[in-house]
Amino acid sequence: QVQLVESGGGLVQAGGSLRLSCAASGRIFSMNAMGWYRQAPGKQRELVASISSGGSTNYVDSVKGRFTISRDNAKNTVYLQMNSLKPEDTAVYYCNFLPMGPWGQGTQVTVSS
Repeated sequence: QVQLVESGGGLVQAGGSLRLSCAASGRIFSMNAMGWYRQAPGKQRELVASISSGGSTNYVDSVKGRFTISRDNAKNTVYLQMNSLKPEDTAVYYCNFLPMGPWGQGTQVTVSS
């Protein structure tokens, strides 16, 4: 079955960086698009970045130029490099296949001002 294990979150000051990782299993990883989502308290979960099986990427406007999604098909892992972090980036971050499967536990990112 599908399993997603996110890691790499933490507490960071505004302007800092974090790199999130997501180990995925249960589907043929290399043939699937992947996405990073986030959910802030009291808000809906939103897709912030996606990467196709061929490596094409898309970002929500609020993270363009600051976040970079990448994938390593040999390791069945997708990454999210987050630079110039802002307090409004504070959320639980999740990865998922596209189309979505079951969710993992997510990883908390907290950006202090």
